[in-house]
Amino acid sequence: MNNLQAPSAVVMIRPHHFCSNPDTQGDNAFQTSTGEPDAVRKKALQEFDTAAQTLRDAGIRVLVFDDISTTTPDSVFPNNWFSTHSGGHIAIYPMYAPNRRLERRWDIIEELKRSYRVQDVIDFSGLEEDGLALEGTGAMVLDHIGRIAYTVTSNRADPVLLERFCTHFNYEPMAFEARDAEGHEVYHSNVLMGIGTDFAMICLSMISDPKRRAEIATRLEETGHEVIDLSEEQIQNFAGNTFALTGTKPLLALSSRALDALRPDQIRTIERSTTLLPLSIPTIETAGGSVRCMLAGIHLSPRERTQS
Repeated sequence: MNNLQAPSAVVMIRPHHFCSNPDTQGDNAFQTSTGEPDAVRKKALQEFDTAAQTLRDAGIRVLVFDDISTTTPDSVFPNNWFSTHSGGHIAIYPMYAPNRRLERRWDIIEELKRSYRVQDVIDFSGLEEDGLALEGTGAMVLDHIGRIAYTVTSNRADPVLLERFCTHFNYEPMAFEARDAEGHEVYHSNVLMGIGTDFAMICLSMISDPKRRAEIATRLEETGHEVIDLSEEQIQNFAGNTFALTGTKPLLALSSRALDALRPDQIRTIERSTTLLPLSIPTIETAGGSVRCMLAGIHLSPRERTQS
């Protein structure tokens, strides 16, 4: 049975046509230019395959689906277009960039239905027609135990749609503004923060409103999380883009770059309850996302296999 906050299974999408998405460069300050396209694609595939095997070796069930399109450069980041929830619920999300809307695949949802108990699928994606976006667990960092949806407001996280999601899935919305030192809006909540079972990693200084900053720190502590306060430089190195998992032991998946950015005292705090699991994905990170973005957690109960 999955730990409520730290799942033991994930969906990953193997990228065959990876590149830094030109349609998202306008609001993703984490994206960087990449090199020769064929070399970049080859490196991204190698990084992906190594990461998936590392997760499997650590006891995580990894469901890999191959990308089937040449027009979805961000397909390696599936956590934005769907999420799964205990009790058998799946949500499908509206995306901001038109070419990211092409990432949604019903064959993946059908495969989840075959392997796991799914009661319903709630599809919010039609709200793209109204210019609304809520990009899944990129836009929202969900505390599944405390039932709070921490959400940086942006063009990728509409507050009205956030309220609708929270009403349907029984979360409390906790929306706030966050900017970097140059005044750029943080494009996704999950680059700013990650919530484990016993701790939360967050850059409090990037939350614009001091009152809201204090409220969020208090809520995280009230819900049983030791707050690991990250610096903006650590955020730029994806130290906030982490994912708590349950393998053969409690794990925190993060990139090698993110681990290198952490201070020894922060690492000691994490390692009191969790084993760090670094994944080397420097090429994939040029697209502006890191390990958390690559992993769509499966919070569903497996179907019992019947003997034939």
